[in-house]
Amino acid sequence: MKRNIFKIMIAAGFLSGSLASCSKKLDLLPTNDITAAQVYSTPLGYTEAFAKVYGSYALTGNTGPAGNGDIQGIDEGTSDFVRLYWNAQELTTDEAVCAWGDPGVPDLHNMNWSASNPILTGLYYRSYYQITLCNDFINQASDGNLASRGITGASADTIRTYRAEARFLRAYQYSVVMDLFGNVPFVTEKDPLGAVLPPQINRSDLFNYITGELHAIDASLVAPMKNQYGRADQGAEWALLARLYLNAGVYTGTPKFDSAIIYSSKVINAGYSLIPDYTQLFLADNNLNTSEFILTVNYDGLKTQGYGGTTFLTHSPVGGSMVALNYGIGGGWAGNRVTKNLINLFPDPNGTGDKRAEFYTSGQNLDINSLTTFTDGYAVAKFRNLTRSGALGQSLDYSDIDFPLFRLAEMYLIYAEATLNGGAGGSQSLALQYVNTLRARAKTTALTSISLQDVLNERGRELYWEGFRRTDLIRNNQFVEGTYLWPWKGGIQSGTSVASYLKVFPIPSADISSNTNLVQNPGY
Repeated sequence: MKRNIFKIMIAAGFLSGSLASCSKKLDLLPTNDITAAQVYSTPLGYTEAFAKVYGSYALTGNTGPAGNGDIQGIDEGTSDFVRLYWNAQELTTDEAVCAWGDPGVPDLHNMNWSASNPILTGLYYRSYYQITLCNDFINQASDGNLASRGITGASADTIRTYRAEARFLRAYQYSVVMDLFGNVPFVTEKDPLGAVLPPQINRSDLFNYITGELHAIDASLVAPMKNQYGRADQGAEWALLARLYLNAGVYTGTPKFDSAIIYSSKVINAGYSLIPDYTQLFLADNNLNTSEFILTVNYDGLKTQGYGGTTFLTHSPVGGSMVALNYGIGGGWAGNRVTKNLINLFPDPNGTGDKRAEFYTSGQNLDINSLTTFTDGYAVAKFRNLTRSGALGQSLDYSDIDFPLFRLAEMYLIYAEATLNGGAGGSQSLALQYVNTLRARAKTTALTSISLQDVLNERGRELYWEGFRRTDLIRNNQFVEGTYLWPWKGGIQSGTSVASYLKVFPIPSADISSNTNLVQNPGY
């Protein structure tokens, strides 16, 4: 077995807990007859239910890869969190286009999505499903419930650690819906499941809630790099705080660059280090990258079979003249490529001048004349289901590659951007040093000075296709504005500016119609 966490993840695969929907349109009811009293009657039951909280990031249902999905009303293969989040964050930007005509997909790059877009609706419900799992576990793991079930001593202490991690995972998912949808429904473990329609919380109030939660659980989390691989620790908490504070101006109207510097520095100084070879970040054995990865979604070609996650990221960009076996897969899906804007960030597309340029160009056109033609646009070879030695992953159909939600390189770039934005306590020389540390690993030339645009460009080179780009462009006023264009932005081949309301996605129409507490975002 690849990783220890799967020992509990797979054992818990049948568990959904006693869940009810936070929306009438979102079916989160369990499909089995196991009750909460049974599940949480023993420490082992808590461990198995806790594994379901983590497992919902990598698994789409109780059987997989299809047939009994967690989220009803969406194709199970599409309903994976990483796949949905990637589509929202990447297909809407200069970093990705897709050849498929699947419902909702073409509208993302054309930037003409609606409140009924299936991808955005699926992501919204997936995030709330995971929030619901967290709420249920946090409630069941209260000190009162532990005492009533006779769980004491070391077992109770372990469950309290689980509870803190569940609070982190809930905070992370709330950060996702806050970033994407703005003012959203809000429920915690204190609200009876399914008993009331959730109220809508203001984006800035949700920001304060999330950051407050993260500060509150700090002492209850395991020290950085001391937890089981794939589980949250203080390093993950600090990393999320750094990310949130970097974007605070967008979420609340009040920048918090000082705090972004504080928490990115805490992560940087916690003992993490970059792995030497950038091209090994997204391979089948990237679970070895424990010095750089802060928190991952763990995938295993035999144990977490589905059509999302890194299976999606290895298969969807392979097509044309690409030999699928060279990427550790049995066949490509001929979907996702990049625009020339991303290619132009690099000295060349083949990695000679910057090892981070992992693109396939043979038979591919740099310019995209047709979004539905796979050979228009260079392909991405960043995710390969091969080990460092070149061996195939465990399966040609499902990926072994773990997906990092947080890694050290992002913290270097957060520090640099916050410093250049005038954050107190930041050092311009140290910011430059951090950027050049990333460039040195990429075997490219050092910079002698940096601007905010340089940092944004460096984020593009370092973090492309990792789910950051939409948020980065919004923060830097380059998402809807006409000052920065990319091919087919706004549905025009040469690109065009779009309405400012598109910086926030619509709350799904299904939830608006079923929850009278909700007000739709302006413009939709």
